[in-house]
Amino acid sequence: MTATAAHLREVTDGTFAEEVLRSDVPVLVDFTADWCPPCRMVAPVLARIAEQRRDTLKVVSLDVDRYPRTQAAYGVLSMPTLVLFRDGGPARSVVGAQPERRLVEQLGLDEPR
Repeated sequence: MTATAAHLREVTDGTFAEEVLRSDVPVLVDFTADWCPPCRMVAPVLARIAEQRRDTLKVVSLDVDRYPRTQAAYGVLSMPTLVLFRDGGPARSVVGAQPERRLVEQLGLDEPR
């Protein structure tokens, strides 16, 4: 495990509400799957985002094959889907692997709250 990967946590159907919905900080959820090549491509980007914003943003992953209940609850059909949760609900989402700068822009991570 790299140092940046340590900032990424896995959530489950059972821990999603506590880790994401009740978080005091915004949470970026990576809906991912082991068989998904674009998911593997975006993983290092998410690790960098997690490291750079560790004091203001939590970045977690949810394996859709192992935890399908949460995937279904949010209508996630494609992997990777990245959903930014703020104040207990989804605020923005991006589908597919994107370069870091584009992800940051599309998710509004640099916008003031």
